Amino acid sequence: MTAGPRASYDELAVLVQAQQRLIAAQAAQIEGLQAQVAELRRRLGLNSTNSSKPPSSDGLAKPPPRSLRRASGRRPGKQPGAPGTALSQVDDPDEVVEHRPVRCVGCRADLADAPVVGVVRRQVFDLPPVRMAVTEHQLAVCRCACARVTTAAAPAGVNAPAQYGPQVAALAAYLVVAQHVPVKRAVQILADLCGAGVSVGWVADQIPRAARGLTGFAQRVGQAVAAAPVVHFDETGARVAGRNRWVHVACTPLLTAYHVDDKRGGQAIDAMGVLPALRAGQTAVHDGWMPYLKDCYTDMAHALCNAHHLRELYGWAEHDPDRHGWAQALAGLLGEGKALVEAAAAAGHDRLDQQVLADLLARWAHGIDVAYAANPPPAGKGRGKILSLVDRLRGFTTEIWRFAHDFAVPFDNNQAERDLRMVKLQPKISGGWRTIDGARHWLRLRSYISTAAKHGIHTLTALRDAVTGNPWLPPLPT
Repeated sequence: MTAGPRASYDELAVLVQAQQRLIAAQAAQIEGLQAQVAELRRRLGLNSTNSSKPPSSDGLAKPPPRSLRRASGRRPGKQPGAPGTALSQVDDPDEVVEHRPVRCVGCRADLADAPVVGVVRRQVFDLPPVRMAVTEHQLAVCRCACARVTTAAAPAGVNAPAQYGPQVAALAAYLVVAQHVPVKRAVQILADLCGAGVSVGWVADQIPRAARGLTGFAQRVGQAVAAAPVVHFDETGARVAGRNRWVHVACTPLLTAYHVDDKRGGQAIDAMGVLPALRAGQTAVHDGWMPYLKDCYTDMAHALCNAHHLRELYGWAEHDPDRHGWAQALAGLLGEGKALVEAAAAAGHDRLDQQVLADLLARWAHGIDVAYAANPPPAGKGRGKILSLVDRLRGFTTEIWRFAHDFAVPFDNNQAERDLRMVKLQPKISGGWRTIDGARHWLRLRSYISTAAKHGIHTLTALRDAVTGNPWLPPLPT
């Protein structure tokens, strides 16, 4: 068998160059695919503890909770000196039942006429039998000497020959709005609990009925929130009238105001009216969503939620600990600053020592330099998720560390997230709102319930007052 003609040097050189180009193209393709796989793995590992994803998206794979708190050294449970919640006897029980021994435990003598030398008191706290109390209002009809007949005026709210009173109406609103019970189940509860044979329509009508009585409250709570020194803001999607809308919250530890809108951004923020009303000396606390930081909202100070930053930093650190050690370091620095602020506040101070604060900020700046060095800009137009995070950490250093400059400003925006949690819970249990007016009525009532509870006002009492047209009003800040 004879060998074929041997390739020339030039032909081999061309072949080698073609193979080099192919290898380079394949290497680039492999690098791109590896990056895609790494990004997909990172996304699969995202959850509510290491990203901005809501807890509701975790599903059955929800990770165990990871607290951002540091160990306090205290034993778990009730702390010494803290008020207890154990049931205690009262001095004036509603009913006293006497029990006498029949025979002596020693000689078995009859004790019917024996003197009582002591009493062992034991009290049982229980609900009385629940039944409807019917109050009849008799409107006297009198004939004057002039032959005219006059009927007495009915009390306010007594408008029909037979009707349910404000306590039942308040309980219906409480079940549906405060406890998120679906209307049909609320009907069953009212029937079983107090024998009220109400209809689905009657229960549903109590929400707009109570909300209509809260017009003055809605105005007052809006004024009070806008006058507060520190206000929390957040927003979440909601299904209303068959389409996605947005519920916005502006709140404080004592106040809660909601607004439902077709939009999420600046138009809705302006329509709510709270953020545009803030002025110098006030602080708006929120996440890093840019519409909150527009140039038209610069009269007030801003503080960014560091719970969001910690989740993002932990997410990158968990994804690739060797490459993203900078993320763990920055997260640790935020935690250290939080601990220092809490210790200083517990010691009675209203600010950090300036040298301590300067050291924290210097280390923060150095940590961000390390982050930039570890993450050079990618090829192309975009900056990528990592550099977008690092850009925010540097560009909003003042807003991120506001809690260390001003102890009145919290470390995170958990207040707003807590006040929005009930809004997210309602559709899960009872479905979305069928009309925009229905959503507005529910949110107004929820604002009232939340604000009253923050002031220690009994919820059912507050709702009864709303139903009767005399709602409780929060005080305006001085």
